[in-house]
Amino acid sequence: MVHDPQRTHPAPTGQANAAEDGPEPGGGERVAKALARAGVASRREVERLIEAGRVALNGKTLTTPAVKVDPGDVLTVDGQVVNEAEPTRVFRYHKPPGLMTTHNDPQGRPTVFEALPKDLPRLISVGRLDLNTEGLLLLTNDGGLARALELPETGVVRRYRARARGRITQERLDRLKHGVTVEGVRYGAIEATLDKAREAAPGSQQGANLWITLTLSEGKNREVRRVLESLGLSVNRLIRLAYGPFALGTLGVGQVEEVGPRVIREQLADHVTPANLPKGERAQWKPPAAQARRRAPQTEAEAERAHRQRTAETEPKKEYKAGWAKPKIKPKPAQKAKPPRVSGAKGGPRAIAKAGSKSAPRTAAPAPRSGARKPGGTRRPGGRGPRG
Repeated sequence: MVHDPQRTHPAPTGQANAAEDGPEPGGGERVAKALARAGVASRREVERLIEAGRVALNGKTLTTPAVKVDPGDVLTVDGQVVNEAEPTRVFRYHKPPGLMTTHNDPQGRPTVFEALPKDLPRLISVGRLDLNTEGLLLLTNDGGLARALELPETGVVRRYRARARGRITQERLDRLKHGVTVEGVRYGAIEATLDKAREAAPGSQQGANLWITLTLSEGKNREVRRVLESLGLSVNRLIRLAYGPFALGTLGVGQVEEVGPRVIREQLADHVTPANLPKGERAQWKPPAAQARRRAPQTEAEAERAHRQRTAETEPKKEYKAGWAKPKIKPKPAQKAKPPRVSGAKGGPRAIAKAGSKSAPRTAAPAPRSGARKPGGTRRPGGRGPRG
């Protein structure tokens, strides 16, 4: 059927059986689900778009998400026609710190989707990472899949590694397995392991630097930071290592990699509509050659150096107020000039200075005449010297 976005004749509104979530006997699905499957946004975001009057069905602006979309209907968002859902695609992205996980930030801060390569399809994030949190971020074109992986009821495991400052014991961390309530918010079971601790300086009251690995399945807003802060720890770095069956691995900072269709069929078949499961064996998108040459830090020391370098590039340089004393540069001590060496002079500096003080050049001694007497010998007739 040929779709005409400009048609204005009456069309079914799809209000019948709106409470059901799925196709009716005659076909159709809820508008939020249809737009989510098309990769426009998650269902929650689609509901916000509908409230803002940005979604239209067959030319009529929608005011409620309780609408069914039938085959042949035309959906538009901001006046642009939304195509039918494509097969599900998933990407792994190593998010660096300093990026917002959103398409548009009201404060104008840089976002994840602005940093992605321009040849990628329209994607939405599976969950979010805070501004200063780094690590694995899953991206997909299937809003229904994103919503399924985000729900706490699904029980998808997330694994983090946190660097914190303070003092803690493994016994106190083990209590998080039973859950904890922080400022009236109940957090589920968290498995925390104290990896290593660097002792603080003697007499310091701030504690030591700690590395803690945490495994959880809820993923509430700022969950890791708030739970550790309730234990008296100050988190200064947070890295997400894994989300469900996908791990960060050796993916470099800022790099993107598409998950193969076979992996999606094996790992996510329970969360993807059968009609949306991809076919084939190879991923459609290949990373640029420059990205392929880069690699992630393999050791903790390399990761620390890379983190300090990124921090130095993003943090503004310290500006001194007017009138503040600036550090003075101490001049290097002057070295005494050595007296010039005179050719032919022997001995120490005195001999060199004495030889250099003479104004008249020295003349070579005249050669002895033939037959002249030499010291220690006798003169022979004929002008010859003495025999050996």
